[in-house]
Amino acid sequence: MTRTPQHLKYTETHQWAQQELDDTVLVGITDHAQAELGDLVYIQFPKIGQHIEAGKPILVVESVKAASDVYAPLSGTITAINDDLIIAPEQVNEDAYKAWLIKVKPDDPGALNHLLDGPAYEHLITAQT
Repeated sequence: MTRTPQHLKYTETHQWAQQELDDTVLVGITDHAQAELGDLVYIQFPKIGQHIEAGKPILVVESVKAASDVYAPLSGTITAINDDLIIAPEQVNEDAYKAWLIKVKPDDPGALNHLLDGPAYEHLITAQT
């Protein structure tokens, strides 16, 4: 069984989002997603300063099984990438909620309110299995 921290927001495409104190948003893939993908071997990051659009692919994670797009949970500008994952992408497999992928300055800080809460995301993954 995968973990679903209740303080995060989630997308139907298995990304998580966490608002930081400075109103930026950390984005990662869920524990469910990393378990489905298997061992990650490479992450193709976008550029810092790039504008992303909610629901559109923003980066690619490659595992021993397949390559998979990661989708933007909200629109905004990328302010940071998790450099640690360039040389150690397996950190996502070790703790998907600690190993954030990108940090975003959202166009609309209220956009997180439109994402799934923990119980709704748990219901979604239960329905998919």
